[in-house]
Amino acid sequence: MSGASDDLVGAVVAVGGFVIHLATVLRAITRPDRTPASRVAWIAVIMCLPFIGVVAYLFLGETSIGRERAHRLRDAESRLATPGGAGGEPDNPVASAVSDLCRSINGFGPTPGNRVVLLGDPGAAPTEPTRDCDAAIKGLIEAFDAATEHIHLSFYIWLDDENGGRVADAISAAARRGVTCRVMADALGSRDFIRGPRWRQLREAGVHLVATLEDIPRLGRFAVGRIDLRNHRKLVVIDNRIAFCGSQNCADPQFLVKAKYAPWIDILLRCEGPVARQAQHLFLTTWIAQTGEDLYGLPAAAPEPERHHEGVVAQMYGTGPTTPGSAMSDSFVSALYAAEHELIITTPYFVPDEALFRAVCAAPRRGVTTTLIVPARNDSPLVAAASRSAYPDLLAGGVRLFEYPLGLLHTKSITIDGRIALVGSANMDRRSLELNFENNLLVLDPGVTATIRQRQLGYLSQSTAVEAGTVEAQPFRTRLIGDAIGMASPLL
Repeated sequence: MSGASDDLVGAVVAVGGFVIHLATVLRAITRPDRTPASRVAWIAVIMCLPFIGVVAYLFLGETSIGRERAHRLRDAESRLATPGGAGGEPDNPVASAVSDLCRSINGFGPTPGNRVVLLGDPGAAPTEPTRDCDAAIKGLIEAFDAATEHIHLSFYIWLDDENGGRVADAISAAARRGVTCRVMADALGSRDFIRGPRWRQLREAGVHLVATLEDIPRLGRFAVGRIDLRNHRKLVVIDNRIAFCGSQNCADPQFLVKAKYAPWIDILLRCEGPVARQAQHLFLTTWIAQTGEDLYGLPAAAPEPERHHEGVVAQMYGTGPTTPGSAMSDSFVSALYAAEHELIITTPYFVPDEALFRAVCAAPRRGVTTTLIVPARNDSPLVAAASRSAYPDLLAGGVRLFEYPLGLLHTKSITIDGRIALVGSANMDRRSLELNFENNLLVLDPGVTATIRQRQLGYLSQSTAVEAGTVEAQPFRTRLIGDAIGMASPLL
């Protein structure tokens, strides 16, 4: 009897394991908004490593932020009045094509009459890369000190260092003098800050605080889906009329949690005018979905932001795990195909999807001088290996490829023909393209684009060209590891 019972238990376990394995494969195939490459990669992992593959899919394969939160987010997006873009239509079909694609994401159109300023000195000596970061934080603090109504702030990483502490002190002071301050910091990226004394300082000063995505959907004690799904936005809105956006986190450029790769090289834009309302919309949808606070009337209650005479045409947009399709990737692809003469791209994490990769490689064949600048040393070894596995194809396609050696080049920027710029929080990797909450700014202005391009050229002047001969001379083991990780890039 004991043997028969053991056989029965074994059969039940085997059948149960087979059913779970099959169900996981079917889910990997049928989950909506997944690229074919991602489906193939997940099926290969699940089939080749049955137990490990199923567990990996459980923790990393889904992008759910929870049905209730997703419902609240969509409800907030639908109930908040969409800020318009009257009178800001681009004056050429190339810019219109990029703008129309970005408009399709959130419904935000191009807005005229803005003042957009790149913080720091675009022409500063590139051998002093920390200066721009400190100048950006100084600009933030000055705006906080001048706030009269509210400060809305969202950062992925906030550190309790000199710059992080100065920002916390400025917001605390604003709250104590009666300015309504709402702060979102990502529960993973800012976990030490949230657990530390600065978070308590903000709360005691009267700041409204949210640790975003701290309650990822769970099965018992365990998170289900992408446990690294994050709010990666870097966004500040002041008095409904000033917005800051870019790649800048709230930290010193020395970035003590990863000092080995420091300094962090970033970019931050200050925007005054109607585009600030688009930034406000992005902040409020996330805040309302997290807190349930009724702030639907806040944008309409505030005075219309001042339009600057002959100001900049600009357009904000944001994506996240509830955004349909591959919206962030599509916006990048649209921008790349809009280029007629020149493309300059900086990104710290280059692990693009197929459509974006092909757009980069196709640009030189269309006669577009295409320059890609990435860090020489990356804080993610997996991303670095996956990125370098793409070097042969990039070089063969005619892309001018450079590595920046003076720190982790964290700036995410594209300039197109010296006339259009795209700056924001989104990297060219799967996390930004499909998983995280991100925000970008499209600038349709040659003057502002020229200042951003000047910053890019500063990076370029200190970078080292990657030559085809050097890539071809890499040891077989290095190429094998890089290509193997590159094959798994849809899972990164």
